[in-house]
Amino acid sequence: MHTLQARETPAGTRYWRAGHGPSVVLIHGVGLDATIWSAQFATLAERYDVIAYDMLGHGASPRPPSGCTLEDYAAQTCELMDALQIDTAAIVGFSMGGLVARLMALDHPQRCWALVILASVFERSPSQVEGVGERLAQVRAEGPAANVDSAIERWFSPAYRATHPQAIARIRDMVASNDPDGYTVSYALFGSEHNVGRDRLSQIDVPVLVATGDDDPGSTPAMARRLSQRLANAECRILPAMRHMFVMEHPRVATELIADFLTIHHSAHSRGEMQS
Repeated sequence: MHTLQARETPAGTRYWRAGHGPSVVLIHGVGLDATIWSAQFATLAERYDVIAYDMLGHGASPRPPSGCTLEDYAAQTCELMDALQIDTAAIVGFSMGGLVARLMALDHPQRCWALVILASVFERSPSQVEGVGERLAQVRAEGPAANVDSAIERWFSPAYRATHPQAIARIRDMVASNDPDGYTVSYALFGSEHNVGRDRLSQIDVPVLVATGDDDPGSTPAMARRLSQRLANAECRILPAMRHMFVMEHPRVATELIADFLTIHHSAHSRGEMQS
């Protein structure tokens, strides 16, 4: 991915694209950018048309508009797909990206043939809501770098932090270099929209994979189980001894998880199209 030239849509969304086959769109988490998917991007591009992009307010994409809602983030995904002439894709969302993926399936169901929701949030407890609110207040007062060190402690295991200092430094710089206004808007939505579409989740009829690490304190196994139970066609995977950023810390596991799920369900999707 790092060897490919990034491009922009007419609306200014920065994205990378590689491969051929069924389309797969990768959506990163809050404070990050598309490059967290580097390992998955390279492998999936061997079988799929893979697109990874920077969400609004992240990387080199535009700031969120005034009065932005999570629907604007889903609209950005649609604009990207329209610009690339993609009718339907598997939407893979990590953390906040999982919220956008859910909204895509709810509000734009014709654009999704499958969903993968990784390390995302659902039905936070009152104490969890309070914790996110405290971190948001710090960000508003001090900027994106305010609580990046505590985030890294939650996201990565002590062993990974000790043995991969360059990767940790890259994530720290990535978060700290966010546009303050864009990051604050995004973090506020990440904090408030954990139940987006909750009462409509049973309407999602595409296959969904919900997965998280069993050592993720923010996107917990209980959240993943509750979310999958609300969905009509979902499977839930809890990954042993993994924290939030398992897409980077355990890239092979994450890639195989995504690839295996997409292989099974695209075959079924293709058979359904042939029969219709």
